[in-house]
Amino acid sequence: MPNPAAGCSMADMANIAEVEECWELLHETLGDDAGIIPVTYMNSAANLKAFCGANGGIVCTSSNAPKVIDWAFKQGKRVLFFPDQHLGRNTATHYGIQAEQMVVWDPKDPMAFDDAEEVLANSKIILWKGHCSTHMRFSVEQIEKARVDYPGINVLVHPECRQEVVEAADLYGSTEYIIEQIEKAPAGSQWAVGTEINLVHRLAQENPDKFIFCLDPIVCPCSTMYRIHPAYVAWVLEGLLDDNVINQVSVDEETSHWARVALQRMLDLA
Repeated sequence: MPNPAAGCSMADMANIAEVEECWELLHETLGDDAGIIPVTYMNSAANLKAFCGANGGIVCTSSNAPKVIDWAFKQGKRVLFFPDQHLGRNTATHYGIQAEQMVVWDPKDPMAFDDAEEVLANSKIILWKGHCSTHMRFSVEQIEKARVDYPGINVLVHPECRQEVVEAADLYGSTEYIIEQIEKAPAGSQWAVGTEINLVHRLAQENPDKFIFCLDPIVCPCSTMYRIHPAYVAWVLEGLLDDNVINQVSVDEETSHWARVALQRMLDLA
């Protein structure tokens, strides 16, 4: 790992102890017929992927989340989605799940919501209370301002944004989808993009025939993932040339096995 200080603040919002406690409480509340399928976003720890693998669940990316949700409902009655509630909510809404069938699970205060047992019994999606700090910066107000400043602007955002932002945008989708839409857009088109600033800058540089800018005027990169920059990558690559593995990450065999199971279920959907 080029920089051990790098990471993902969203991934840190769900840890294995909290997820296991949630799993136990949900089954105590819902009984043997709970039918819960755990789904973890790719941005999560290996032990959470392993948890999903060992409990009939799966991993998803922002690109294949709709396909994964469809798979999960063919396996069970409910989905426990972590760590990002917004990707889960936006995907579930697109799938046709109603707002009243979704519940947010706060690991710091579980079962604190009113009529918890009834709400959980009626739920289809249980959303972990986690989020991407970078995508939380985007707002409906920013979209409204972009439309005033640039009439006819195309607004394109990532599904890690809040639901109201996704609904206010013209298009939304994964990083891959955002890149694809920009690249195939006609010359002269204008785009306000709601995702990580480094990707937006790269798209602007690679598509000089289009006007592309980030919705967030403050321009805030992901403070944790951004810690891996070219100098660190070069250092690691140069070490490999000298047979020196820098900051090697190892995972115990059981975690590796079950994480691989969850990942393979995802890959099998391709």
